[in-house]
Amino acid sequence: MKIFCFSPFGYEGSLVTVEVDLRRGIPAVDIVGLADSAVKESRERMRSAIRNCGFDFPPERVLISLSPADLKKEGAGFDLAVALAVLYESLKEKEAFSSSIDSILIMGELELNGRVRSVKGIHAAVNTAKSAGINLCIVPEENKNEALETGGIKVFGAENLMQAFDALKNAEFFTNAKKSSALEEELPEGAVNVNGIYFPAEQKEYEYYDVKNQGRLIRGLEIAATGGHNLLAFGPPGCGKTLSLQKFPALVPLLSPSQSQSVTRIYSVAGLLAPNSGTIRTRPFRMPHQTATVEGMCGGGTRCGPGEISLAHNGTLFLDEAAEFRSSVLQMLRVPLETGTITLSRAGRSTTFPAQFQLLMSTNPCPCGNFGSKEKICLCSARSIEQYWKKFSAPLLDRIDIRIQVENSGDKSGSAKSTSKLREEISKGIIFQQKRQCRQNAKLQPEEIAAYCTLTPEAQSFLNTEIEKHDFSPRAVSGCLKLGRTIADLNEKELIGKDEIQEAISLRSSNENINLISGIL
Repeated sequence: MKIFCFSPFGYEGSLVTVEVDLRRGIPAVDIVGLADSAVKESRERMRSAIRNCGFDFPPERVLISLSPADLKKEGAGFDLAVALAVLYESLKEKEAFSSSIDSILIMGELELNGRVRSVKGIHAAVNTAKSAGINLCIVPEENKNEALETGGIKVFGAENLMQAFDALKNAEFFTNAKKSSALEEELPEGAVNVNGIYFPAEQKEYEYYDVKNQGRLIRGLEIAATGGHNLLAFGPPGCGKTLSLQKFPALVPLLSPSQSQSVTRIYSVAGLLAPNSGTIRTRPFRMPHQTATVEGMCGGGTRCGPGEISLAHNGTLFLDEAAEFRSSVLQMLRVPLETGTITLSRAGRSTTFPAQFQLLMSTNPCPCGNFGSKEKICLCSARSIEQYWKKFSAPLLDRIDIRIQVENSGDKSGSAKSTSKLREEISKGIIFQQKRQCRQNAKLQPEEIAAYCTLTPEAQSFLNTEIEKHDFSPRAVSGCLKLGRTIADLNEKELIGKDEIQEAISLRSSNENINLISGIL
């Protein structure tokens, strides 16, 4: 019987083989294999747990090998695997162990009384074990549901060392793995089906009907939710920017089963999954504080843990008061926005986290917040306003398709829409989009833009005129085409007409009334 454990590092992690040798000599326990302090301390925890559960600890000298030898092992998740490996080696001649168990993954931290405590990274560990052909695992009872969500692997949830030992002797104790079809049918409680697209449960705090006189901003959020476009809202304090953007999770559909696996793995590695929770089906919505560091945003630490941009994978990263973030933090977003991944390197090792996030930002137009306002006077100097906006940089803003100025007086054109009405329109746009291609419009590649973003002759002529007028970069032109494609999808049109491209350009270009910052935006 081969016993495996899991060493978490970054997004991938590694399987570790646990081997035990009993030999003559002074009774002692030695652990080899580049173990850190927490793993070495498992000697005392597993010795006390074995004795307190009624077993006799081997009187011989015990050598425990964790391989591969050149891989650093960290954390307390090795306790249960080491204890069961010792018991198996010392009792295999006396006890009848299941012959059907050839290899098994074991994870868990031991208390001195033998109770098994939950550990993080179970979802990642079980996924890795499944990929390696291991179809059995023993995990803490609190992590059982997390392990079962992987599918294709049998799981036993142990409350204590005695139960885990009994499972090694009888393979019938293991719960059958969930089938892939069952995983696809599972939805969060209260999920709402709108034209075949599932949205999160309705909640009062996410009702858009309460947002009055901000029709342009709500329209921008509707387009962003349909096509996955990045958005920047700027305006004076108290105009409703943050309120509207915080309700955005209600407009995006639930994760698909394949998308939820990668998100759940990230949260499992980070230790952010609640006990007995399954896979994450609601899209993440991360809202870091303005004091966030580069490491907090991109990830790091001794184990290369995920940062905010990876925790927002397949979801939304919302930067409120974006101009108050450090310039280095804002600039490091550029590469992940382009590639959808981020690679971290620490102590000779590297890992690559997925980071396909949608960026929402809100900011004031100047340090005092009154620049461009028709009702209030701005007290900021031209120099301070210029420095304020230079934090964003043109390359970062060029990756933001939708820019909307929000006024205190609001936009009284049109009536307010409810969340349910917005969901109905978004679902139709998503369905029209999915009939053409799987990926969101904001993620279209150049060859896909040429194939799918076809304009009418009138729209093409209008676009050419506007390109010269605004001096758009090639990326800005692509952004306008992708925005136009999303607006046409909402209107259920195959071709992008003049009305669609005109609205796209108005959302992409800056507000002409703000002369000082129009060149930056």
